[in-house]
Amino acid sequence: MCRPRPGQRAVTGTDTATALERATLDKATSENFPVAPFFLPRAWRDDLMAVYGFARLVDDIGDGDLAPGGADARVLGVPESDAKDRLAVLDAFEADLRRVFDATPRHPLLRRLQPTVRRRRISPEPFLGLIAANRQDQLVKRYETYDDLRAYCELSANPVGRLVLAVTGTTTPERVRLSDAICTALQIVEHLQDVAEDLGRDRIYLPAEDMKRFHVQESDLTAGSAGASVRALVAFEAQRARELLNEGAPLVGSVHGRLKLLLAGFVAGGRAAVDAIAAAGFDVLPGPPRPGRLQLLREVGVTLRGEG
Repeated sequence: MCRPRPGQRAVTGTDTATALERATLDKATSENFPVAPFFLPRAWRDDLMAVYGFARLVDDIGDGDLAPGGADARVLGVPESDAKDRLAVLDAFEADLRRVFDATPRHPLLRRLQPTVRRRRISPEPFLGLIAANRQDQLVKRYETYDDLRAYCELSANPVGRLVLAVTGTTTPERVRLSDAICTALQIVEHLQDVAEDLGRDRIYLPAEDMKRFHVQESDLTAGSAGASVRALVAFEAQRARELLNEGAPLVGSVHGRLKLLLAGFVAGGRAAVDAIAAAGFDVLPGPPRPGRLQLLREVGVTLRGEG
C-alpha cells in the first residue's frame, strides 16, 4: 500500500472519492484555455466542469498520470496486478462510462458526469471517442501522413467541441463542422508546443511524410534547440493550424452572448499560441512557447470583431 508523503493525509472510502475528484478538477487552472470561465451561466459551468473531469481523467489514464497508489484503478475495479496496464484501466473506464447511461458508475468523476449527460441528452459517442484516442496512444506512436493525424484528432480533440455545443444546446451540422476545424487546430498547436514532452513518451505527432520533406530525423527532435530544418517543419505545421482556425472562426459569429465570448476565447487562444510559436522562431524544443495574457486578450478582440 502506498504511504502518504509527509504532510499528505491517507484517504479511504468517501475521502478517496473526494480526493480523486478534486485532484483531477484542480488541473483545470493549468489548461491553455479557460475550462468554465466565470462569465458563463452556473449551469453551463457545472456541466462543462463535469465534461472536463472526464476528459482530464481519460488523458491521465492514457499518459499514466494517475493518483498515487493506483486509487483510480481500484475504484474502477481493476485488479492490482493490472493497475499499471493502461489498456486494462482504459477498458475498465469505458465499462464504467457505459454505466453512466444505464446504471450507477463507480468512479466519482463519472457519477458527477451522469446528471450532465441526462440533462443535456448527450450520447456516448464523444466520450467513447476520447477513450479510443487514448487507447490509440498506447498502440500508435507515429503518424505517417497528415490525414492520419487528422483522423487521430477526430477522436482526441473534436469530441470536446461537440460536447461544448451539446452542453450549451447549440448543436447544428454546420457548427459541428466549424467546431471540428477549431478543435483539430488546437490539437495540432498543442502537439507543436509539446514536441519534446511527447518524444519523452516515445510519441511523435509530426507526420512522417512531412519530416521527410523537410529532412528532419527523429534524432533532430532530441536537441536542446531546433535546427533550421525542424524550424521549417514546425512553421509548416503551424500554418496548417492557423488555416484551420480561420476556417472554423465563423463559428464565433454563429452564436450570441456569453457563448460567443467563450468560443472567441478558444479561437483566440489557438491563434495566440501560433503567434507565440512564431515569435520563438519556431523553436519548440526548449519548452512550449506560451502567449502572454495581453496577447491573448488582443486576439480575443480581433476574433470577436471578425477581423481574423
